[in-house]
Amino acid sequence: MNTVKTRTGLPTTVADAAQLLGTAISQVQRVIVGQEHMVQQLMVALLAKGHCLLEGVPGVAKTLAVRSFATVVGGDFARVQFTPDLVPSDIVGTRIYSAKAETFEIELGPVFVNFVLADEINRAPAKVQSAMLELMAEKQVSIGGKTYPAPDPFIVIATQNPVESEGVYPLPEAQRDRFLVKVDVPYPQGNEEFEILRRMSVTPPVAEQVLNPEMVRHLQNMASSVFIHNLVSEYIVRLVLATRSPAEFGMPDLEPVIQIGCSPRATLGLVAASRALALIHGRDYVLPTDVQAVARDVMAHRIVLGFDAVADNVATGDVVERILAMVPAPTPVWNEETREQRHQQHGYQPAPQPMPPGQF
Repeated sequence: MNTVKTRTGLPTTVADAAQLLGTAISQVQRVIVGQEHMVQQLMVALLAKGHCLLEGVPGVAKTLAVRSFATVVGGDFARVQFTPDLVPSDIVGTRIYSAKAETFEIELGPVFVNFVLADEINRAPAKVQSAMLELMAEKQVSIGGKTYPAPDPFIVIATQNPVESEGVYPLPEAQRDRFLVKVDVPYPQGNEEFEILRRMSVTPPVAEQVLNPEMVRHLQNMASSVFIHNLVSEYIVRLVLATRSPAEFGMPDLEPVIQIGCSPRATLGLVAASRALALIHGRDYVLPTDVQAVARDVMAHRIVLGFDAVADNVATGDVVERILAMVPAPTPVWNEETREQRHQQHGYQPAPQPMPPGQF
């Protein structure tokens, strides 16, 4: 497969990085019809060095999207099908006795790759979930008293089926908190369904590799260097605090709805995801709109609702949307010099202003 690179091998400017990331996303969308939000959030999670949880009914191309994404990004890839009879050694590895050497040797599991697809992760029992916790949080595995680090870059992309009821172990709150984003994958629209039929009824398209692990590490460093203003950081903190004390932010009706608010991981996740999204859009600074675009996927799965709210089918995503509507975002105010610099940077030509009456 052909690898698309910049002239210097690695992108040196934000514009080069945005162009490279746009090429990578478009390659995934050669295979996946629609689902632009899911594909974008996969890239956001990769740039932000986080993990991604995809939730959707069977057949909406969750696994195909992850496979195509791993092909485009490059690096090692492994798929682990989670089942109720899985044990931790099946995924992280174990000690095996070697009769020839008369000693125990370590056999590492399939998770020591750059991309782990944890298919139907909610089918795994509690022991496997606990093994995944260390892998996702610390990016390492302990076997036989020794610690083995995961490769760099490393990302876990998990899928789960929300309609399964038999043989399912719901993810505990501690593990859901380890996922940077949780993306709901909906059914395709009517025109997208027709395009799926047209594209997949013949020889399906194949994505080509665009990135490699070295490029990914470089892009991750660029994303972590994206500037975020103190006012935007304060806005992120207020969004998270609003999930813990909604009455202080003018939402007393959410007090009985939210049982547990977002953890500090949500604050850090909002910053990292916002920076990644800004880089994808070709900016070296974060806007409040970047925070709003990732807030639902970063915050919703970290909120625990009360019993009455669950009985009333209240969605955590709707709670986040309410908070976004009530917590005011900072408004940038530009002076003339800064405005002209931004116009030149983005190639924007403002329309000529009409002259006042009586002037020539």
